[in-house]
Amino acid sequence: MSASPQRTFAEFFAGIGLMRLGLERAGWKIAYANDICPGKFEMYRANFEDADDHFVVEDIHDVLAADVPTVLLATASFPCNDLSLAGARAGLKGSQSSAFYGFARILREMRCRRPRFILVENVSGLLSSNDGKDFREVMLTLNKLGYSVDPFIIDASHFVPQSRQRLFIVGELRSDSALKAEDRAEAAEFYQSEIRPRALAEFVFNNPDIDWRLRELPKLPQSLRRLISILEDLPHNRSEWWNEKRTAYLLNQMSQRHRILVDKMIDAAGWSFGTVFRRVRAGRSMAELRVDGIAGCLRTPRGGSGRQILVKAGFGEFHARLLTPKECARLMGANDFTISGSLNQALFGFGDAVCVPVIHWIAQHYLEARIQESRELYADGDKRAYG
Repeated sequence: MSASPQRTFAEFFAGIGLMRLGLERAGWKIAYANDICPGKFEMYRANFEDADDHFVVEDIHDVLAADVPTVLLATASFPCNDLSLAGARAGLKGSQSSAFYGFARILREMRCRRPRFILVENVSGLLSSNDGKDFREVMLTLNKLGYSVDPFIIDASHFVPQSRQRLFIVGELRSDSALKAEDRAEAAEFYQSEIRPRALAEFVFNNPDIDWRLRELPKLPQSLRRLISILEDLPHNRSEWWNEKRTAYLLNQMSQRHRILVDKMIDAAGWSFGTVFRRVRAGRSMAELRVDGIAGCLRTPRGGSGRQILVKAGFGEFHARLLTPKECARLMGANDFTISGSLNQALFGFGDAVCVPVIHWIAQHYLEARIQESRELYADGDKRAYG
């Protein structure tokens, strides 16, 4: 789809640019990108030839609002380190996730140039961080900036063979279509749906002072793709496959239940595949196996625990290796991404990114729908909204 000049966006916490890929597939045009990490910028530049024209490598707290162009949409995939269930959960006051306030400051300082839409992405753990206080703080901060808010949760497994549940928040500058007090439900179940599970529905119900704008969205697709569809066919003599000593150590880290599953895979007269994450359970490093055809959530390889391991078994054999960068790209729906840098750098870039087809779906079924619904309202020349 060709890009409409009206559908421009600024991408904060841009990383390697997968938010951009998803939006461009829906006809949007990049106007500005920012991230603090030089390594991610190098990956971005290897894939996007125009990177030097609009990408600013800088701490978001130092970005000047005056340097951000007027756009229709601003996106923010701010760091999840302090919000994730896998982390220490320092919350919005943590050194990483507090970067959200840098994004909010830029919006505030843009004043009448604020984008009509914002799209915020983070882990679903944001909903429960600090007993819900952090999520409420994010919602109220966006309200104070003039945005009605609509949160929903999407698992990337609806599009790709990866379990990756993420919380999205669409904010839109207030209009008469925001949820009014007289329209509020009498029970939390009214808000519950496929994309707003019970915990999120209850939060909406229990926080009526927040300016919500909840939109009914179409049913998510059901992907039939499985792990095997994204794998590279690497011969067993390639260096990526682990040696016998290393694979034996991995097997010894498995629980009895998972070892029984592996033994059945080994004894089978055909190849089967699974993924493994190492996790600390009761002070012991354990190798936890998944064999349902869906990869676990890609994570950044901090400390090694985020490295997802592929296992292949059958015909009396057992093999193991890390997922390759190309396989990680495919799990994120970025099949044609030009990959550069070291293995760790690639794993870090994709593990910290958004799933491309999920963003494409949101752009199509939410953003585009809202633009079309209000096209006549803005046709008279609201330059703030259309840039």
